[in-house]
Amino acid sequence: GRLNADNARFLLLAVLIVLYMLCGAAVFSAIELPTEREAKERWEERLENFTRRHNLSLAELRHFLREYEEASVAGIRVDDIRPRWDFTGAFYFVGTVVSTIGFGMTTPATVGGKIFLIFYGLIGCAGTILFFNLFLERLITVIAYVMKSCHERQLRRKGVLPHDGRRGSGASEVDSLAGWKPSVYYVMLILCVASLIISCCASAMYTPIEGWSYFDSLYFCFVAFSTIGFGDLVSSQNIRYESQGLYRFGNFVFILMGVCCIYSLFNVISIVIKQSINWILKKLACKCCHRCQRRLFRSRRNVVMPGNVRSRRNISIETDAVNESDTDGRRLSGEMISMKDFLASNKVSLAIMQKQLSESANGYPRQMSSNLKQNGFSGGVGALAIMNNRLAETSVDR
Repeated sequence: GRLNADNARFLLLAVLIVLYMLCGAAVFSAIELPTEREAKERWEERLENFTRRHNLSLAELRHFLREYEEASVAGIRVDDIRPRWDFTGAFYFVGTVVSTIGFGMTTPATVGGKIFLIFYGLIGCAGTILFFNLFLERLITVIAYVMKSCHERQLRRKGVLPHDGRRGSGASEVDSLAGWKPSVYYVMLILCVASLIISCCASAMYTPIEGWSYFDSLYFCFVAFSTIGFGDLVSSQNIRYESQGLYRFGNFVFILMGVCCIYSLFNVISIVIKQSINWILKKLACKCCHRCQRRLFRSRRNVVMPGNVRSRRNISIETDAVNESDTDGRRLSGEMISMKDFLASNKVSLAIMQKQLSESANGYPRQMSSNLKQNGFSGGVGALAIMNNRLAETSVDR
């Protein structure tokens, strides 16, 4: 049961993720594809004009552009920027590695650097994920403590809890608060607000220093804090900044705080998604069970059921399972009704039969009235006498 529920949850989540990806691909394709086609047309037109103006072949120009792309991967740009692999640049790079951001604007070009990156990233990413998990635990503890304090203050204002902390009439409420936990929705709301505040403050810093628009700065914050790391916008890449040391420190602090908050928010949202999936599975299971029970009822509506007759509206999974287990032996033996059900439904008749058999054996047969004799039913002995007497009584009643 537990394994089947986990498998069902896993399959449903996989299907929902695939559908989510298909919808996202359709939306992004509809939005971005026209702009990409227009940019490609403008680029082809510029290439043709450039080759015509300078009397160059298009193949030679494309070969030159491919060489520039290779130089760009190595960190060479047209504009003057700071070296990618000085100590500060390398420290920024390892920060993007262990945080799994991976902007992509700086990548190792040597074989030794690529091999070292594999082992370095393996340990660094694992350690950073552990740090994020521990940070999440402590953050949830702080949030729970603050929310519990606020909850106790509200109870004291309403007079449910004593103000001096003594156990009086509110002792049960105090005991109930010992295991009190905040709602996951409140935690998610607090983390959303904290992430939004950090992103807005960081964007206010990036906009004047990097020369981006405020919306681009917010976009960079989400891409960086969520560790997506496209690399189209990367902070701290110019060769000189005003108050360069202070800016780089602020950049490091904002990225660290933003990644921790967004990572914690993702974990809380995953809990909400899991609850939603469980709710969907429960609804689907209830519908399937109701359908199966209706079919089972239709297939058995002409069968005489011993004992108490179950009403159709009271059928449930538990009761149906219990009743099915009680009739397993009956179905295996091919009997229409089991001896257990027969004895249970005829307990009173068997008691009367036992009493009358005892009277007959002891020489005290039941006296037949004249009306019974006139009906033609003789007394008999034992079970035959009981049957005749019962038939006679029925005939008299009629």
